Amino acid sequence: MKAIGVYEFGGPEVLRVLELPEPQVGPGEVRIRVHAAAVNPTDVLLRRGGHAVRMPDRKPPFVPGMDAAGVIDQLGPGTDARLAMGQPVVAMVLFTSAHGGAYAEHVVVPAASVVPAPEGVDFPAASTLLMNAMTARLALDALAVPPGGTIAVTGAAGAVGGYAVELAKADRLTVIADAAPHDAHRVRGFGADHVVERGPEVAARIRALAPEGVAGLVDGSMQTTEIMPAVADGGSLAELRGWPGPAERGIRVCPVMVTDGLTDTERLDTLRRQAEEGVLTLHVADVLPAEQAAKAHRLLEAGGLRGRLVLDFSW
Repeated sequence: MKAIGVYEFGGPEVLRVLELPEPQVGPGEVRIRVHAAAVNPTDVLLRRGGHAVRMPDRKPPFVPGMDAAGVIDQLGPGTDARLAMGQPVVAMVLFTSAHGGAYAEHVVVPAASVVPAPEGVDFPAASTLLMNAMTARLALDALAVPPGGTIAVTGAAGAVGGYAVELAKADRLTVIADAAPHDAHRVRGFGADHVVERGPEVAARIRALAPEGVAGLVDGSMQTTEIMPAVADGGSLAELRGWPGPAERGIRVCPVMVTDGLTDTERLDTLRRQAEEGVLTLHVADVLPAEQAAKAHRLLEAGGLRGRLVLDFSW
């Protein structure tokens, strides 16, 4: 099968088209004929070597990709009856596993990581859902702010931040979100109750709206200590890149790792249902042929995208 991967870590130019053996399923596993794979920042981190510490016994090539959409073409023994051959599905993929990531014609994953694709959504859009929405879901669950409470979201115009705003509103929370002036309309469209200008003074701007501080904050822009003044004494701060603190004023720092939700089928299926119902909106920046993965990585690293780039494997 064809895949996109790297033999050595480096810039986008190290990505190449590979010919690899087709993976075969084991007990409790599903093989997906991939039609679309979303391009996420963690894929760039893998390409640069940032995940090497998680793969000490693995040898190249390494295949990136944590978000796949396609059709089931092989079911392993013991797979539950909710999945069927030929079914359109979406899956979260652990690219540090022996099977590799989603940038491939075929990918094998635990059945627990697979749910039906949202109805009425094409494969490119479907591929942008699970990893970013699950990150937002885990962040909000870690904050544990009850309905009626107020949270803040930084990086609200981005993929994770946008989902965090939408999920927080579905949880009946008041949301203060940040945005650059040209993104303010977009963030209000996600449902944010208040939008403040992003930048060095964002914590003070949040405090102006919530003088005692917000009960919880999803730090989508990874401002860590700079954003902490916006959080109330004894509140919670969800960090998306594993930053553990230190905190102050009794604030609880919650490092969020999306792999914690990798096989949480119930949560994954709830996100799928929320996409079908319009609670979550799917945003595709562009769809590129898979062999243009290097271009996709350059575009992602350049910044300024709204929505996810997607690699088309439907050749």
